[in-house]
Amino acid sequence: MRDDPPLDYYLIFAAAGDRGRGALPSVILVEEFLLRGDHTAAGIAGVEWTPATGAWRDRPALSRAIRTDALLRERVVPVSRADAADAYTMLGGGELPQEARIRAFFHDCQPLPAEDPLDLGSPGDEKRLYRILFAGDLHERGLARLRSALRLEPAGDQADPRAHVVGTATATAAGHTVTWELRRIGAGIAWCLDVTVNPGPGPDPGIGTLLHHHRQAIREQGLIPVTIERFA
Repeated sequence: MRDDPPLDYYLIFAAAGDRGRGALPSVILVEEFLLRGDHTAAGIAGVEWTPATGAWRDRPALSRAIRTDALLRERVVPVSRADAADAYTMLGGGELPQEARIRAFFHDCQPLPAEDPLDLGSPGDEKRLYRILFAGDLHERGLARLRSALRLEPAGDQADPRAHVVGTATATAAGHTVTWELRRIGAGIAWCLDVTVNPGPGPDPGIGTLLHHHRQAIREQGLIPVTIERFA
């Protein structure tokens, strides 16, 4: 039996700041990252529900837009399933369908490019490097929460807005060493999490689970995941 990870939920408001004024969203968007066997992203499936139609429909173009359109992104709020369920009920939809039912509405997806990992190591070096890219910006409170959630140690001058690496952490499991770094890309443009896996002799340390957990932790602070790439 397939054990699917939870779906991602977003509320889209008619205007930026509507959530703070207590307004209801105009769209509920539900997404699923489609992963390859090496944990990289092959595409994003997305369906929307609106009170105007009262129906679920494929919207891969909307999934693309919230990642490329900065003005639209100001109206988008990543939320938990519980928050999405509350909004769905208040908008007149009743009880939010179970995730297996929502998945049945996925018929198309926004494809993501596939490339072979670059060989950045020496012969015999099996190191793997993943990058999870996020659109949007982090406020100081969100960054502080992430430092706690991802157990990040400060890196560089945190007061310098030009500092790219804002925190690092390392863990060891079954002889494998995993290091992750949270990086700022530009100013208010994007962020990424680089995860380096140095394989050991033990069983698989569950890198897929770690990537999912870290992606969700960052998404909870308002950033929108764009893709998961592998460079080595």
